[in-house]
Parts: sequence; structure tokens; C-alpha cells
Amino acid sequence: MNRIVTLAWLLVSGVALVSSGCAPGDLDEVSEEDEGLDDEGEADDAEDALSTSVFELPFPCNQVWSGQTRSNHSPQKSVDFNRSNDFGDTVVASAGGKVTRVENEGNTSYGRWVEIDHGGGYRTRYAHLSVQSVSIGQNVSRGQKIGEVGSTGGSTGPHLHFELRLNGTAIKPVFHGATALFYGTKNYTSHNCSAGGGGGGGGVSGTVNTAGPDLTIRASASPNSAAVGSVADGAHVTIKCQKHGVSVSGTYGTSTLWDFIGTGYVADAYVSTGSDGQVAPTCN
Repeated sequence: MNRIVTLAWLLVSGVALVSSGCAPGDLDEVSEEDEGLDDEGEADDAEDALSTSVFELPFPCNQVWSGQTRSNHSPQKSVDFNRSNDFGDTVVASAGGKVTRVENEGNTSYGRWVEIDHGGGYRTRYAHLSVQSVSIGQNVSRGQKIGEVGSTGGSTGPHLHFELRLNGTAIKPVFHGATALFYGTKNYTSHNCSAGGGGGGGGVSGTVNTAGPDLTIRASASPNSAAVGSVADGAHVTIKCQKHGVSVSGTYGTSTLWDFIGTGYVADAYVSTGSDGQVAPTCN
């Protein structure tokens, strides 16, 4: 039976958001391969195993997202995340692991989605993506970009549908050691900032945009510090960490944020990551 989905404006902790989610009538998000589940495809007590969880919010460091849970969701123990103007925002791995599925179900179910195997029976799923940035078999670190927020499949508007699964069964997600709110809406701040994820081995991908000239790499977070190299316009860089320094005006506005790319610092005002603000760990 078709159901009418009403879009409502929510005001959560002073942030206005459009309520977007998975269509209630689209209940085929539990795939045919998920066997041995109860009637809702849920686990009743598996959450207890996550007391030492390494999982973080699937968004870059310090970003704030509204997470919604509801009893008619499929599977029930999943979270829909959104914020204002979130279409195309970066989605990152909640924990390190190996990509096991990169699927496109068109205008039904998950739409474009990614699954990561974290070992120990744990897997995460990221659905309704507009862009998938990884491939099957690829190893990813926590905080590494895996896609972008979209509205594909059975979606009523841009958002990220997120699941944490244990042995094929959806369980209540845990972020930064705390179980997500069930049921209701809550603002979450991402702590996906550790050197093992957002920086360190994997880093965050960025693209230099100077509209022509090379971008100078500096010894510190200041245009007055020594030049230690340069990167070409359009070059892809890996941001290991970020710090605030001298303000610079560039292609993407004015910012005090600087990106450490391995050999030195470049002004973040010239680097696109798909998200506003800090996306990598803070440099020491």
C-alpha cells in the first residue's frame, strides 16, 4: 500500500533541517542474502558486544548532523542522517575495513550504496549515495571518504541511511562509544578525527583549485612562511591533518584553516574536499 510521506521542517538545537528519509513503503532494504534474522531483520541483544566499539560518525571531523531513528524504518535499527544543504557532502568510513559491496539499485531500496567489512562479524552500510568513491576489495581507513550524500533509491530527500550489522543482523549503531538514540531525533558531532582514520595512513582526499597558477606549499600555516614546494591546479592531494593559522582568501572564500599534505601546508581556501570546515585531524 502506498503511504504518504510528509516533509516537515525540524528545528534541532537551533539548526533548521528538512526532514528527509527512506520512504516508509520501501521496506526491501534488508537484502535477500540476510538470512536467519527475526521478523524485522534485527538483533535484540547484540549491542552489548560494542562496549569497546571503534566506530565513529560517518562524517568528517567536528561536523554536526541530525540523526533520526523511528520504529517504521527498515531495518528498524538504522539511522537517517541529514543537515541543511547536505546533497554532495562527504561520507567517510565509520571504521577501517575492506569494501565488500558497491551496489546501485536504481530508484528502489538503497539506491547507490556501499558496505564495509570491519572484521569480527561487523559490517556497516551507507545508502542513498549520490557518488560512490570506493571499489570492491579496497581497504579503507576510518575517516576515509567512501562517497557523497544523495537521494537515490527509495529516498524522500537527500540524507545518509546508515546501518551497523553484526553477523548479518542490524544492531543499534554506536558512535564514539555511545549508542545512538532510539527512537527520535538527536544532533551528533563527529569525532571521526583520529590519526588512524581522517589522517594518518588514509587521509582525506582533496582537489586543488586555484583557477590557473600552482599552489605554494608552506613550511607552516602562514603565507609568510618558507615555500617548500608547490602543487598544480587540479592536482589531487591527501590531507593528513589540519590546523588554523593565518587567514587566506581563495577560491572557496576566506579561511584560517591550513591542510598538511605530507611535505608542508597549503591554504584550505584553495582546496575542495566536498565538505565545509575541518575534515581531518588537528595537526600537533
